[in-house]
Amino acid sequence: MNRPYTFINVAMTTDGKIDTFERKGAAISSKRDKERVDELRASADGILVGGKTLLEESPRLTVRSEALREDRISRGLSPNPIKVGVVSVADIPLETDFIKAGNTRVVIFTTSQTSKSQIEILRAAGVEVFVDHDAVHDAPRVDLNKMMLTLKKIGVDHLMVEGGGTMNFELIRLGLVDEIMLYIAPMIFGGANSPTLADGLGLVRSDAVALKLANVETHQDGGIVLRYKL
Repeated sequence: MNRPYTFINVAMTTDGKIDTFERKGAAISSKRDKERVDELRASADGILVGGKTLLEESPRLTVRSEALREDRISRGLSPNPIKVGVVSVADIPLETDFIKAGNTRVVIFTTSQTSKSQIEILRAAGVEVFVDHDAVHDAPRVDLNKMMLTLKKIGVDHLMVEGGGTMNFELIRLGLVDEIMLYIAPMIFGGANSPTLADGLGLVRSDAVALKLANVETHQDGGIVLRYKL
């Protein structure tokens, strides 16, 4: 493919929420699931998050296990996958974990809505910034198809997506996702405004994206992991 093999990984509640209505990054994964996610991160070339997740949660997106980091190094890789942020206005403080945590490349895709001075600040800090100058000014968004081509060119063959719901939906809608992995925790958050796996504008029934169940894993804590192919 001329784009990375892409999979979305999500931890969600039994009622399909990936966070509470507070949107503060509520813990959902169990200890066992966190280990599974760490293995997925270690297997990826890059980990991508959308703007809301990037700006509000400042995720580390690093491999926690020292053994997994050492294994990556033994294979000639960096200890952590490339961090990828996609945001229309990249007003990201340099001290955030997204930029500072871990030893790896940091890449941001943004639009011309980000000021030139901010882009210079990020680049001076070692961040690789790609600006989509073709984004429509009244609705600035990064062209995700072009972004995928760029990721492939810079060495990302296997891309992990960690949200949020709007980014997940857009990638799925555009046919840019190959797999979805879901950890479903035995808990309920509720809330009409709580984020879900796929938010955004939504699709009519005739345009629904079909999934093929590839694997089911049951955990002793009552959680399950579902793996779907698209």
